[in-house]
Amino acid sequence: MTTDADKRRFMSMVLSMARRSRGKVSPNPLVGAVVVRDGKVIGRGRHAVYGGLHAEVAAIADAGDCRGAEIFVNLEPCAHHGKTPPCVEAVIAAGIKSVYVGMVDPNPLVAGAGLERLRRAGIYVENGILEEKCRDLNRGFVKYITSGLPFVAWKAAASLDGRTALADGQSKWITSQASRRCVQALRVDHDAVMVGSGTVLADNPRLDVRIPSRFHPVRIIVDSMAVTPPDARLFNGNGKIFIAVTRNAPAARVEALSKKGARIIEAGNERHVDLSALLRLLPRLGVATVLLESGSRLSTAMLIQGLIDEAFIFMGPIFLGGESLPLLGPLDLKEIDGCYGLEDITWRRIGDDMLCRGRLRVRDVDCLPV
Repeated sequence: MTTDADKRRFMSMVLSMARRSRGKVSPNPLVGAVVVRDGKVIGRGRHAVYGGLHAEVAAIADAGDCRGAEIFVNLEPCAHHGKTPPCVEAVIAAGIKSVYVGMVDPNPLVAGAGLERLRRAGIYVENGILEEKCRDLNRGFVKYITSGLPFVAWKAAASLDGRTALADGQSKWITSQASRRCVQALRVDHDAVMVGSGTVLADNPRLDVRIPSRFHPVRIIVDSMAVTPPDARLFNGNGKIFIAVTRNAPAARVEALSKKGARIIEAGNERHVDLSALLRLLPRLGVATVLLESGSRLSTAMLIQGLIDEAFIFMGPIFLGGESLPLLGPLDLKEIDGCYGLEDITWRRIGDDMLCRGRLRVRDVDCLPV
């Protein structure tokens, strides 16, 4: 008999395997699978590359004879024809007796149909094993498949009085080295890092990962007039570079950035990058999760337009005063009840710093350009 502890153990194994495909399959989901017989893993698989074998099929092939075995997978097996045949057909044909699933696929083409197909074939199906962890792993896929937009997490570092830099722009270092290591881990956990051109001009960052990692996120610069210098340090870092410009950006500047290896994305009118349009383009380019590390102008615009899903606010135990630069610009609030806020909040101490993490509360907003 498969115990609850066994189910959690095998699903944790599945999630670890799925994470290894980060950056290789977006906007498709990260999926892993293991085939188990008599409490022992006899086959492993993951969706390793975009358009490649699905995890269940790979695990079944790795196991060989699966008759009477069980399979664990973090996302419901698909029941429709896409780039590959339906995974439920492979599971049924393999003679598997039990299927343990982390979460239902939010894709309307699946949405429970895979589980129902397996049950009709006489296979035991159990759903919801480590469901919260499964949803968190594929938060980008869930957001994209239900809205067409990537999942955006906002990371910011501020003093206790909500300031991010001195009046002259000096900001090193508001938070500790331990917090900065945590930010590096956040970058590994997202498909892309996004900033505005102001951050590039002020800080000249590389925006890559500086901890051991096989994966380096895409660097996205929101730069309406293509003012990013061709000799900026980010061109010496790791990972692809996307620069979002408007159709009015000077052609010579755009060409110079393109020659440096940047992929130019035109998204917007003559003055401003259309942030919503930019985000809708990103999943097609393999970006389902974005870590926003921008300054106050871009962060404010993203917040006002309702484009931020989650926030990671690192707070250092210092005060910078009213003459320093704020975390956010004007929000045009009329009453406290209408303010922006977080829910599902967690607080974590990192050395002397505090990290506040939470989901943005859903609210009705008017869209403003940046």
